[in-house]
Amino acid sequence: MEALRLEWDGGVPQLWTADSMARQGLVTTVSSRAGTAVVAGWIGSVRGRVAGARGLLDDWSRPQAAPPPLPTGDYAAVLVCRDRVLLMRDQQARIPLFFRESGGRVTTVSTSARHLGGGAELERRYFCRYLTGNMAQPHSELTPFAGVHRILGGEVVELSLTGQMRGRVPRHVRQAHDPSVRAADGPGLGGAAKDLRLALENAVGRRVGRMTACHVSGGTDSTSVALLAARLLAAEQGDPGDLVLLAGRFGSGELAAERPYVDEAMAEIRRYAPAARPVVLDADDVADFDDFQHHAGDPDEPHAHAFRAPFWGRLHAAAADLGCDTLLTGCGADPIVDANPFHLHRLARTGQLRRMTRQARDWAAGSERGLWDIVSAYVVQPALPLAAERVTALVRRRGTVLGGLGGFARPRWLRSGFARAHGYRAAGIAESRFVFGREPEQSLYEAANYLAAPDPLSWRRARQDGFFLSHPFLDPEVIATMRRLPAETAFQPGRPKAVLREAMADLLPPRIGGRVDKVPFNQLYARGLRTHGDELIDLCRSARHPLVTEMFDVETLCRAVREAQFGMGDSYSWDRVNSSLALVAWLERLDRSSRARRAAMPVIPAS
Repeated sequence: MEALRLEWDGGVPQLWTADSMARQGLVTTVSSRAGTAVVAGWIGSVRGRVAGARGLLDDWSRPQAAPPPLPTGDYAAVLVCRDRVLLMRDQQARIPLFFRESGGRVTTVSTSARHLGGGAELERRYFCRYLTGNMAQPHSELTPFAGVHRILGGEVVELSLTGQMRGRVPRHVRQAHDPSVRAADGPGLGGAAKDLRLALENAVGRRVGRMTACHVSGGTDSTSVALLAARLLAAEQGDPGDLVLLAGRFGSGELAAERPYVDEAMAEIRRYAPAARPVVLDADDVADFDDFQHHAGDPDEPHAHAFRAPFWGRLHAAAADLGCDTLLTGCGADPIVDANPFHLHRLARTGQLRRMTRQARDWAAGSERGLWDIVSAYVVQPALPLAAERVTALVRRRGTVLGGLGGFARPRWLRSGFARAHGYRAAGIAESRFVFGREPEQSLYEAANYLAAPDPLSWRRARQDGFFLSHPFLDPEVIATMRRLPAETAFQPGRPKAVLREAMADLLPPRIGGRVDKVPFNQLYARGLRTHGDELIDLCRSARHPLVTEMFDVETLCRAVREAQFGMGDSYSWDRVNSSLALVAWLERLDRSSRARRAAMPVIPAS
């Protein structure tokens, strides 16, 4: 989807923005004597979009000895200043931004890779990177199109006024909310809970809009976000705003067990905001992979989680019908505010083996897992990720396609010749280093940003919905708060997310605050494969794009779909099937897109 575009006409930069997105506030344009800034998304706060864009232009347009820190928000921005052009994205990288380069000169900038890549050769290395796991896309410069590059999260690209590349500065430095020094000793649970509560309140406050929707699933995470939003709106004087509570309701199957929790969460939230509108949608007829070729084929890039789009799309549509301008979720709480299991890796690599063993036993007892399972997952695999996957595959394969298939090893349906020719092994190494890094207990927070909230669906639907999804638990301030806590503070065997529960103890109803398990969405996945398995296999066998057969052994991929349909494999192997199917659908619809009409807005740099 193209929200903004920058081109050069006779050496003069020209900007275009999508009219409808500008009217909805999803794209903001500000100008001053210093230049012009166009921002997709929001800076500072959802309600302060214009002020945030103006502050960004003021801070970055004037020469300084050191670049200012990037502000908090979900945004991609293009700044045309008097002496340069700046392209940037926030660290969380929710809003995409791409540029086409030739001979050291940038010719076009856009939020749509597909619009820039029309007619370009496909970049086969990208597909190897994509197929290593569902976190690969947002933190890799590669795009599906040769010559089209991604601006990474937290990166600033500086160009001359004629488009000559001056520099790319990765802004992976500490931001305003990051701790300057990692604390060796932190507050106890009480102090940590107060810090988290304040950070989460601030994160929710930044995301509350004119009319705010909150997803309510009946779990601790989404209920906490909705409660804080309700209290914030109830406390406002003169501008109470509006609050919509969104939930999907299942009348049968295992997900029906979530209904009492949803009802209790709704009732508690409405105690603080009686005017909040509960919108509970019957979802018994929704299944994963409904209309899969549309959901997977139309985005700018292959979308590994397109199979889940039907459920989320139904909720989005309800919020859009009511005129909501932001939708808050509880995504990200599991990896961010739970105890960090990779602390065990730190103990092992620093020689504290006795302490590591003792804590691993506590962890195993609290999670009802075996000691070796804990040590293998959080000590051995991060140290030797690719080797650990190979050993697991040898032990568990037993004649199946999905047996033992993890997140990095080559799936058997990806042709070995294609993988060798286009760098699959190097891509797997790069992905494993991103996921675990030298310090897995810190890399967890970086990886969680991309794993917990895969929302290309939100971006693709933004024009029709009028909002983006937003995730308070992935706010930089919340992440910084948790990352500086000692692991022992957050870990209580048998009580996950102990700091969050303590932080929200005065608001969460006891039934929700005390629950430790939620019913997963496996029912939707199983129903989707039962319903659409044959269609998915037909999609693979009838695919006409030449890259499909060049890349995949189609019959082996079809066999993997059948195994998943029969319940074989696990979440890792199913992810690999889902991403491969999404790629097939994306390639099949690649040539069917057309450029959307844009409203022209010429930009003339101030002299």
